[in-house]
Amino acid sequence: MKIFCGRVNPTTGAVDWVEEDEHYDYHQEIARSSYADMLHDKDRNQKYYQGIRLAVQRVKERGEEAIVLDIGTGTGLLSMMALTAGADFCYAIEVFKPMAEAAVRIVQTNSFGDKIQVINKHSTEVTVGPDGDMKHKANILITELFDTELIGEGALPSYEHAQHNLMQDHWEAVPHRATVYAQLVESRRLWSWNKLFPLKLDSMEIRPPPEMENCPGAPSVCDVQLSQLSLNDFTKLTDSLCVFRVDFSQQISSSTVSHPVHFEPITDGTAQVVLSWWDIDMDPEGTITCTMKPSWTYPATQPAPWRDHWMQCVYFLPEEKPVTQHEKLCLTAHQDDYCVWYTLTKPSSVVEHTQLSIERPACSCGAHITWNRSRFGELNDRQRMGLYMQALRQVLTPSSVCLCVSDGSLLPFLAHSVGAAQIYTLESSSMSQHLMEKLFQANQIENKIGVLRKSADSLTAADLQDRKISALIGEPFFTTSLLPWHNLYFWYSRTALSDNLAKDFTVFPLHASLYVLAVEFKDLWRIRSPCGICEGFDVGIMDDMIKNSLNFRESQEAEPHPLWEYPCRALSEPTKLMTFDFREPVPADEMRSEGSLNLVRSGESHGMVLWMEYQLTEDISVSTGLLQVSEERGNCLWYPHSKQGVYFFSSVLDPTLASTQSFASVTYLLTFNPKLGEIRMNFTPIS
Repeated sequence: MKIFCGRVNPTTGAVDWVEEDEHYDYHQEIARSSYADMLHDKDRNQKYYQGIRLAVQRVKERGEEAIVLDIGTGTGLLSMMALTAGADFCYAIEVFKPMAEAAVRIVQTNSFGDKIQVINKHSTEVTVGPDGDMKHKANILITELFDTELIGEGALPSYEHAQHNLMQDHWEAVPHRATVYAQLVESRRLWSWNKLFPLKLDSMEIRPPPEMENCPGAPSVCDVQLSQLSLNDFTKLTDSLCVFRVDFSQQISSSTVSHPVHFEPITDGTAQVVLSWWDIDMDPEGTITCTMKPSWTYPATQPAPWRDHWMQCVYFLPEEKPVTQHEKLCLTAHQDDYCVWYTLTKPSSVVEHTQLSIERPACSCGAHITWNRSRFGELNDRQRMGLYMQALRQVLTPSSVCLCVSDGSLLPFLAHSVGAAQIYTLESSSMSQHLMEKLFQANQIENKIGVLRKSADSLTAADLQDRKISALIGEPFFTTSLLPWHNLYFWYSRTALSDNLAKDFTVFPLHASLYVLAVEFKDLWRIRSPCGICEGFDVGIMDDMIKNSLNFRESQEAEPHPLWEYPCRALSEPTKLMTFDFREPVPADEMRSEGSLNLVRSGESHGMVLWMEYQLTEDISVSTGLLQVSEERGNCLWYPHSKQGVYFFSSVLDPTLASTQSFASVTYLLTFNPKLGEIRMNFTPIS
């Protein structure tokens, strides 16, 4: 059955009505899920298996039947581990229907169909009794309900309900407990993801309004691969602190609670950021531990396990505070049923401050809703802003009528500093409009820059006071963009504005070019690679399910990833595939690029990385992708403030297609469809 779906096209800005299969949404969810990543996590799998064996053993030693409740079973892997360890029966709960159906088939394939009952419900809806979903309450509770923040997927309410309603009076839990750690640091790089820094220009200094400076920021955690953060990017103000523990073998409460930790800084500095991670102990003695700590906490000789489904957390304090070595302070973790946040106080004010901070913080200034963390970092990138400033000095004159087309951009400030006569900025949302108006007011230039809450195709001559645009500028950046070429929305806006442009108008950037690079990923390939046999169990049905969903559409598309977090090696030279000329309107005909590129380094070719480079003027350009390649190994340095497009080869998605010979080149065919604003692509490695 086909259905029509209305979707906003991030490139053209139009609402496209497209015919989709009725199962399209769940295909997307499966294709972009972390199931493959979890199945490839041997450290996680083996430690769960060890903990399950010991839990079953403890129940058997008490002379009891081992009845297992597995919440969030996924593939049924942990339930099959429990049966193999000697459990008598397993109730495996999975709320996602396609996944539950796959779990039924997987446990049958592995000959456990008679002892594993898959229940397709949310655990809080499961009933117990002769006519219930479960005939008996369980005495072993196995879960994998955790996210990077530990509790962000609703683990605590699920535990609380299950322990009250689905478990016997005494139960074993795998994992047995979790421990959350925190480390207080000073970091200009990380703080730049949360606050807008003052920026000195030729004739002024941009300063954020007080409400933005005092805003506690976004309430959601920032999850990141901290192992890829350089030790030079932060200063440790404390060692790692044990903040709180959750014992899953005892009754859990999801009520809001605070956990104060008294400490003394190990050095002077400015407290800005809390880095956090957690461990789970699979047994009561704590001899089997799965840890999320970053690689720089490991001994030099011990490699850290790689995983992408669990990373580390970055929390921003409500305000930065100077601290001195050996000063007595208190870091408090506040935790509700889904979220954790931190405050830093003097010990004397802990009780009072705890009462004030029990409510989860939220953005009150609008900036943290309009700009995400990477956008804050981009706006605070002094080097990049310097390039924009140099380019604008070449483009603008005192008589320029300037229109900026980018969401929440500082370019209007730069244009004013250069001396443009009249400046307007188009904002795509009311939130962005209000934010920019507040910024202009705080810097006393609200009468110099007009903020227009309009789309380019609805702009009229009256909006511009019957003047023609002599300079059209953009970074470009748009909040709806996911892939690098989505910012071609600037080109479509330029086309829609044609009647409002002066005959000799200047556009900035002049053009954009799409680049590509063949790479070998250190680890990222795992998220799309089939598992086959996992800890002795056949999960091929899950592999087929993911493959089918990828074939539905996603395997022919690139997907966005922030590659500064995922190390890779360049196997080819960066190659320009297409150029989009902003001096001309969007063409009516398709643009094609076809050819091949040679691999210049040996390695396992996992896929292609795509990014855009913008030519601001004839001699100044900025990149959203590759910044540097080391000469010997080919290690890549990526632009950290935006995501790059990653196209995985079929040999990653299906290892049976892998060649026994190394690849020598890659052929490519890309087609840009101006009507849809989409780039169809195909890359084929050649031996």
